[in-house]
Amino acid sequence: MHSSRAEPAASQPCFNGCFPSPFLASERTHKPKVNNVTSSHDDFAAATSSSLHPHTQFTNPDSLPSLHDSYISFTKAFPHFSATSQVDQIRAQEYHHLNHSNACFDYTGYGLFSYALQQRPCPNASIVSSSSSSSFSHFTPDASFFDVSYRSVNLQSQVLYGGHQSELEARIRKRIMSFMNLSEAEYTLVFIANEVSAFKIVADSFQFQSNRRLLTVYDHSSEALDVMIESCKKQGVRVLSSEFSWPNLGIQRRKLKKMVMNKRDKRKGGLFVFPLHSRVTGAPYSYGWMSTAQENGWCVLLDVCALKPKEMDTLGMLLFKPDFMVCSFYKVFGENPSGVGCLFVKNSSVSALKDPCNATNIGIISLVPASKPEAEQVVIETETAHLQEGPSSTSEIEELSTFFDSSTDRNRLGTKNESSEIQCRGLDHADSVGLLLISNRTKYLVNWLVNALMSLKHPHHENKLSLIRVYGPKISSFRGPAVAFNIFDWKGEKIDPALVQKLADRKNICLNSSFLRNIRFYDKNEEERVCEVEGLGMSKKTRSHESGIYVVTATLGLLTNFEDIYRLWAFLSRFLDADFVEKEKWRYIALNQKTVEV
Repeated sequence: MHSSRAEPAASQPCFNGCFPSPFLASERTHKPKVNNVTSSHDDFAAATSSSLHPHTQFTNPDSLPSLHDSYISFTKAFPHFSATSQVDQIRAQEYHHLNHSNACFDYTGYGLFSYALQQRPCPNASIVSSSSSSSFSHFTPDASFFDVSYRSVNLQSQVLYGGHQSELEARIRKRIMSFMNLSEAEYTLVFIANEVSAFKIVADSFQFQSNRRLLTVYDHSSEALDVMIESCKKQGVRVLSSEFSWPNLGIQRRKLKKMVMNKRDKRKGGLFVFPLHSRVTGAPYSYGWMSTAQENGWCVLLDVCALKPKEMDTLGMLLFKPDFMVCSFYKVFGENPSGVGCLFVKNSSVSALKDPCNATNIGIISLVPASKPEAEQVVIETETAHLQEGPSSTSEIEELSTFFDSSTDRNRLGTKNESSEIQCRGLDHADSVGLLLISNRTKYLVNWLVNALMSLKHPHHENKLSLIRVYGPKISSFRGPAVAFNIFDWKGEKIDPALVQKLADRKNICLNSSFLRNIRFYDKNEEERVCEVEGLGMSKKTRSHESGIYVVTATLGLLTNFEDIYRLWAFLSRFLDADFVEKEKWRYIALNQKTVEV
């Protein structure tokens, strides 16, 4: 089957896969044919390596191929990328803040809303602008689509009995359950203020009884996890952590299996907290760990915050059915001003929760319609004043009557108009694209980025010292959409991740930083060498004796396009210039007429 490709105009080449494709129509029935997993992986790695053809190493930022040429090589290496053009159309139509000037690599959670829904038409804007000396935009930004109301309730009571909910909350609850592919007969969705609150509530509510153990699988520092650990320690719970092998940061399988099975202790189980891949390094983990934990009496909390949209559709989720799941709608496309966390509790696991005993869990919330924006009130007042002055025509009287009738209806109906205006567009977009295309798109983009980062080498160095060191998995068809890395100057000294973040911000590139921990070295000499080169630091949020590595992180989302990752690559290549940091410092001083610490 051949896809017909529309030729982009010569002056405006298309970099985002703007080609129609027959693969969209056959997504549900298309099953990739894989005869040999190893050979398939090798083929993918070879294709990724060829995506920068003809050059594989770059020692000068000016030697990088152009965006146009890079995109051509990219699509030759990954011809099926054009099948994801629907994502680019969605981004262009409803996520204008992501186009051209901004490149976001700090995606967290799932998308509920789009940027387009943050601005709704101002009622009769033409009347306002023509009849008033004040200038009004045709769109007025909403401060929030919904507000949150904190509830004084225990988690077990909330799961068993629920409570009053607005029509808005009922609609969003139903939409999220459908999106996550969960049945209300099996799971109860509890809205939580944020991810940190969700982890704490589970720790506070879980009945550890004789199985007073918490086992976590994280290769990085997490505020939510640290809060959970602190709560468990106060209850006398023993905290265990998986370790990760240097340098690929894969799980130390034997050690984790030993902790999960715990043959020496007859008291089986406890609480097992597990993500399907690292949100920092992109390292993938097997579903099988959930199965092994369940077979040995553990209750499983699955952290799905790092999953790509629609990954809840996978077969593994249907087979293993964790007791708890946490996801986040906090930092979403369009920046919904409220933001929520979602805690899913398996109905058959409610017995694992403590009885209420008049105790409440802080962080459980209800979703309520947002109060009327001030901008709309200003419009009403302006219209009222204009009406008192007297309309100039019969048609204007009719338009004003329509406006006030609709305003009165909105105020009178209250919750039911508000709820009908709520659209979970981000979820709708992910549904319309589907799991296969989302997974393929992010797989192609993140692996091209990893390959491109590793191609940057310092000039005039006998060993061709790499500018960038990537931590965790390198090129892999199984890796997650996150990359952890550090930049090293021509002398081999690490550049502070916070500085890299700051300089990226000036270029409107949003990165993040994190702290890798629980790293296990096989060789003492290797550990000493890494400590010397990496400058292993101490995390303020972790135990005083724990060391780790501060890193820069880039996370790709559903709407990430090729131009985004090219811009990041081009920006990071500037560090090949030994004077880049100093030049940026003096450039900032010249523009702002003040000194700055970088």
